Amino acid sequence: MIPLSEIVHAKRAISKIVEKTPFALAPLLSNEVNARVYLKKENLQITGAYKIRGAYNKIASLSKEERQKGVIAASAGNHAQGVAYSARAFNIPAIIVMPEATPLLKVTSTKELGAEVILHGDNYDEAYEFAIKYAKEHNLTFIHPFADDKVIAGQGTIGLEMIDEINDLDMIVVPIGGGGLISGIGSAIKQLDPDIKVIGVVASGAPAMYNSFKAKKPIDSTSVRTIADGIAVRDVCEKNLKYILEVADDIVKVDDEEIANAILFLLEKQKLVVEGGGAVGVAALMHDKIKYKKDSKIGVVLSGGNIDVQMLSVIIEKGLIKSHRKMKLLVTLVDKPGSLMKLTDLLTKERANITHIGYDRTSTSLSYGDANVTMALETKGKEHQDSIRRVLKEHNYKFKEEF
Repeated sequence: MIPLSEIVHAKRAISKIVEKTPFALAPLLSNEVNARVYLKKENLQITGAYKIRGAYNKIASLSKEERQKGVIAASAGNHAQGVAYSARAFNIPAIIVMPEATPLLKVTSTKELGAEVILHGDNYDEAYEFAIKYAKEHNLTFIHPFADDKVIAGQGTIGLEMIDEINDLDMIVVPIGGGGLISGIGSAIKQLDPDIKVIGVVASGAPAMYNSFKAKKPIDSTSVRTIADGIAVRDVCEKNLKYILEVADDIVKVDDEEIANAILFLLEKQKLVVEGGGAVGVAALMHDKIKYKKDSKIGVVLSGGNIDVQMLSVIIEKGLIKSHRKMKLLVTLVDKPGSLMKLTDLLTKERANITHIGYDRTSTSLSYGDANVTMALETKGKEHQDSIRRVLKEHNYKFKEEF
């Protein structure tokens, strides 16, 4: 594992630039899972994620000559901004290679931090290969997002901060992508208090590290697909796997549905905006993926908050439907004056708030003289929705629900 002295040194190195983020009790989540849960809010970090810790520590460790030549990284997200911000702090040039399909907002955000952005490849792996080649050709230092001891030591400073504030934790839950975060935090925790359990969480759509941990050997995935894009790592880093086998007590998986539930819970109940990769620890607790005693003290790392706004919108929309606070209906009625008003009046009496309405009389699936009305309704729970269904049936409306 990473020596504790290296992590302590990293803490000093990054102290002037990196925020010491809050580590606080989450009462509503604690009640939900029958434990005392403390959230380490790296989503409130200066770049919106923990990655700046490792990036800054790595760049700080370079010689003055190495820094002046410049640094390069491959990333479509948090690591890009961590490297760009750190390079700007040292007033040195930085190049970030991003896949060509990277959202414009992420490209713009990285450029605003002073980095040059090169778009190359269809995915991270192609961008990574290009960045490695480019670094050699132009004599730049490549800043790896997770397979570098200086980067890992920087991430380990989170563990120091957590145990400094609450020294009697029973467990720490950490997201896993490439494994740099849990390698660093786990190294710090196990050297300070080996009795604290360290649990990693992966997305089931990116299970490489889970499978490798269980088999105790590297097993790459053929592909990855998850809303937790920050931890969607296809290939296993053998060095990080060795660290993880030393420091992790277990690794569990959560699926996209569970991750989305956790994102919505954190947004609505804890007033925290957290990205998919940052929410997997909470998802694991909420969906009983981790075994612990009642009232255990559990620290959960919220690794970042840089979620795409469109993805957040979809998660909120689906969450409202699943929690019976919104319903979508397709109602077929006779296409004549007053038909639509009768329907809306009926729904008004049921106290349903119509937020969207569409009218279609030309669909080939319709009988002549009929029309389809699509409606989105704000509702007040399952009983309210049952009442709406019952009234529609009593008035002989043909309808179906859309999900």
